[in-house]
Amino acid sequence: MNSVTVRVPAKVNLQLAVGPLRDDGYHDLVNVFHAVSVFDEVTAVAETGMSVRVEGESADQVPEDGDNLAIRAAVALARHAGRSYGVSLAIRKAIPVAGGMAGGSADAAAALVACNELWGLGLPTEDLMEIAADLGSDVPFALLGGTAVGTGRGERLTPVEVGGTFHWVFALADGGLSTATVYGECDRVREADGQGVPLPRTSEALLAALRAGDARALGAELSNDLQPAALSLRESLGRTLQAGRACGALGGLVSGSGPTCAFLAESEAHATELAASLKEAGVARDVLTAYGPVPGPTVV
Repeated sequence: MNSVTVRVPAKVNLQLAVGPLRDDGYHDLVNVFHAVSVFDEVTAVAETGMSVRVEGESADQVPEDGDNLAIRAAVALARHAGRSYGVSLAIRKAIPVAGGMAGGSADAAAALVACNELWGLGLPTEDLMEIAADLGSDVPFALLGGTAVGTGRGERLTPVEVGGTFHWVFALADGGLSTATVYGECDRVREADGQGVPLPRTSEALLAALRAGDARALGAELSNDLQPAALSLRESLGRTLQAGRACGALGGLVSGSGPTCAFLAESEAHATELAASLKEAGVARDVLTAYGPVPGPTVV
């Protein structure tokens, strides 16, 4: 096999509960991940060395060297296998870069799946999950797909039953937000408030809405503890969220560390109408419609 192409979805965080800062610099999280139908494609071609090139959505903002998370995934997989493999990775971006939708993590997960196939390793999902957890907190879910609760740093996953399909509109912002910067601002705001930070807990009402496939109930339960920090760093996101609610979204929030804003719609037709209204309101550089949950990385 000389070439393998893998399609991998973005994610939205339906609940992101952030606990106190730990001694290791991370936070304990409850992170309800939901994979949605916005996809990157990663093609792996057998080569003697390791290289990556990127095209598509904001490709100029993605590194094409050893800092690229997909290349780091390929290197980690080769190390795990104890062999000197090479690969050329071509990434076609549609997931917003630094947009809070885990595009880099998705590409890393796709690279693990593609290289496992390309190199004929036949490693089980459990091994790939172990490598994924070392690469980043969001990479294990990017490998899993569907809907799941992540605990710890977000890497310990429990799949969640979902009773239907949910329809989304994503309002894309100009530029990105650094995840580390947003977490740092979250800590600063909390310290300034002087209030204790409780350990995070999963919203049972949100899980019940997912099981029932009840979009209206789910919209009422969407939450993100990083949202105040993202709004502090990018005030324009507040106007985007207000516009989405005014245009009839069932619920809206900043996705992950932002700056993408996610809005839940009642149906596919409602999502199309909501996207048009948001575009007309001029509160985003672009809008995308999508549905979820969708499976994780798929060889195409």
